[in-house]
Amino acid sequence: MKKLINDPRNVVNEAVAGFEAAHGDIVRVSHDPIFIARSDAPVQGKVGIVSGGGSGHEPLHGGFVGYGMLDAAVPGAVFTSPTPDPILAATHAADGGAGVLHIVKNYTGDVLNFETAADLASAEGIDVRTVIINDDVAVKDSLYTAGRRGVAGTVLVEKITGAAAERGDDLAAVVAVAEKVNSRVRTMGVALTPCVVPHAGEPSFVLADDEIEIGIGIHGEPGRERIKLEPADAIVDRLLAPILDDLPFVTGDTVLLFVNGMGGTPQVELYIVFRRAAEVLKDRGITVTRSLIGNYTTSLEMAGTSISVLKLDEELTSLWDAPVQTAALRWGR
Repeated sequence: MKKLINDPRNVVNEAVAGFEAAHGDIVRVSHDPIFIARSDAPVQGKVGIVSGGGSGHEPLHGGFVGYGMLDAAVPGAVFTSPTPDPILAATHAADGGAGVLHIVKNYTGDVLNFETAADLASAEGIDVRTVIINDDVAVKDSLYTAGRRGVAGTVLVEKITGAAAERGDDLAAVVAVAEKVNSRVRTMGVALTPCVVPHAGEPSFVLADDEIEIGIGIHGEPGRERIKLEPADAIVDRLLAPILDDLPFVTGDTVLLFVNGMGGTPQVELYIVFRRAAEVLKDRGITVTRSLIGNYTTSLEMAGTSISVLKLDEELTSLWDAPVQTAALRWGR
């Protein structure tokens, strides 16, 4: 194992310190308990939005803290949910008096710990609501979840919901937007290689040189099937078919197409994936009007990709286009 780390036990703390040094104009960092908040948080009169989860998926979630997106993010240890204490502290930091929304990926540890923190915050007088993200179509249940997993579609939920909060929507309306996006986005992923968790020092699973795993989660947990490596177009077809059948998407839809890298996939390969996905959608009479391509919900250094398709309408398109200023997404400002 070769990694640019010092002590595996200090990976998250040192990474967050580096993030703070690089982006101090956008965020402020609490180191004990650890969380990342907007530099101007709490914004009075605005619904606060908090997310988080295990580290190793960067830029999710800390990279999306800032104007037009998250008010705070809580990083746990690598692939491990944060505990309730920092989640509660982040909730306080995001509370501008209009309530706080927790956006939580559907992994058992995340759900339980955010639920505990929400109960504690509610007991202290903060109006907290929760939306559970479950955009993955690969499996209904897994080692980490009951029900579908929350994966790369989380980025789209955070961006669009953040824009709704920024324009002044009240808590009920912000929750409704988050639920709307979650109900209209579907994701499927593939792994070409495993990743190495720093404290483990060995691959999290084993793939032969000629094998790929279809339907993985963002921790590399097993998906639908393990098959021999195929050309990119065939892999894209395998990923898109269950996505398009699940919602289902229909002729005449306009969509946002998001091709996400798992951390070790070069941009040139992601554009090959996007090209084929756009072709398939066009053939189905579905128009791609918005796009996102890059490493936004990663799994350390795993090679692979996920494809997310979000069914748009006028409101969601407008909220996607709204200004955002974070370390990982920035436009219009």
